[in-house]
Amino acid sequence: MTTTLTAALVSAAGPLLQPGSPATSGTVPNRGTTDVPTGGSGQLPHAAWSLGEWLGYSALIVVSVLLTLVALSTLWWMLHAWRSRDALKATRFSETPRPAAHRFTLLVPGRHEQDVMGQTLDMLATQDHPDFEIIAIVGEDDPETDAVVRAAAARHPELIRVVVDDTAPKNKPKAMNLALQYATGDIVGVFDAEDEVYPHLLTLVDSRFQETGADVVQGGVQLMNFKSSWWSLRNVLEYYFWFRSRLHFHAESKFIPLGGNTVFVTRERLEWSNGWDAHCLAEDCELGVRLSADNAKVVVAYSPEAVTREETPPTFASLLKQRTRWNQGFLQVLGKGEWKKLPTRKQRFFARYLLTMPFIQAATGLLIPLSVVMIAFVKVPTAIALISFIPLAPTLMLLAVEIVGLGEFGRLYQEKVRVRDYVKLVLGLIPYQVFLAAAAVRAVVRHVRGQNGWEKTEHTGQHRTPAAQPEVPVLTDETAAADTTERELQTTGGTR
Repeated sequence: MTTTLTAALVSAAGPLLQPGSPATSGTVPNRGTTDVPTGGSGQLPHAAWSLGEWLGYSALIVVSVLLTLVALSTLWWMLHAWRSRDALKATRFSETPRPAAHRFTLLVPGRHEQDVMGQTLDMLATQDHPDFEIIAIVGEDDPETDAVVRAAAARHPELIRVVVDDTAPKNKPKAMNLALQYATGDIVGVFDAEDEVYPHLLTLVDSRFQETGADVVQGGVQLMNFKSSWWSLRNVLEYYFWFRSRLHFHAESKFIPLGGNTVFVTRERLEWSNGWDAHCLAEDCELGVRLSADNAKVVVAYSPEAVTREETPPTFASLLKQRTRWNQGFLQVLGKGEWKKLPTRKQRFFARYLLTMPFIQAATGLLIPLSVVMIAFVKVPTAIALISFIPLAPTLMLLAVEIVGLGEFGRLYQEKVRVRDYVKLVLGLIPYQVFLAAAAVRAVVRHVRGQNGWEKTEHTGQHRTPAAQPEVPVLTDETAAADTTERELQTTGGTR
């Protein structure tokens, strides 16, 4: 009976164990279909991309590549001065300056700067150079600043002269062009109303002119109040890398947008250029472009102890106006076309790239909301998504360099950098990039509309201690009236 039962079971199982048995169904229980598409891939074929998808994905790839190149070039320029120990040492002023051989005229334009300009003039008057003069420029409609300037001139009558600016509308290049008529130095330097200037700077600059035969010497400028706000931290680092490294790269490339102050130009070159472009919102950049096109020799020198110290704009709105003015000035210089006279293709490439940066930043700003929408609602192929993340790598490298740079800044200037400062630096990366893009968009809009008015940056002396601030003369009704009468009796645009 057992034998009979076993044979019956084997007979019943037989068909299931035969590979060649005909299948009654294309399905296997609990596994779904066993049908495999032809072609051997084992995957279902994808539908072809539509024209819109081709255009969209291609644009995403192009933008990702461009952003990567921008980030890599920025990183390279930021690190230029640190490429070797010798290169870093060569960026400094001489440790043993030569005896004085030049006479300096220092231009200090100021408008509604009564809170800071008096101390700046006093500090400039302490320069140890044996031959220099200071010309303070103030508007006829600015009695508060005028009073401060006249008080400083009374304290240093042998050094400080005052030029009254009656031009309209007023701006910085017009004021400097007016004062240039009264300059007696063979080298002209420019400082801002809130500057704290190293007392041996003119001696170092004089020596640099002699050592190099330069037409222009650009000194370092450094914002100091990195603890004032979240954006001031990044603003300070921008100046640090710009003057410490990037300007040296541009000088070696023989195309350089000059800084707005602590810049020294020979009188001969200023007469050649007819001073500064009175209609440009970035008169420093414009002068640098024209001098570069004429093959002028520009030397950049940066010694931490010799930098001119300044403050960041006190409010976010003020910073936005400042960046808008700079960007709009770059667009004006781009449209003027003087950069096309640069002798080499490499120089013209650098010029075009730098001057179009407002357009690049504006385009980036417009892409930010588009990117957010795409992340939320658009599903792209995996390969395209991976390509779109390529700019993240150099961006993280930039952030790492900024972190190291912040620590280096603290060591150089004896400023304690706290953990919270590093946290603000990291968290502020994206918001600050959005801000830069917004300023660029605003600059493009103003430029297209022909709105070329000068938006002034106010100064409050955040980089100074209150105790060091000089007493500001108070204008009573009688002194204000007397001052107005005095100005009316003087020759318009004259000195006193």
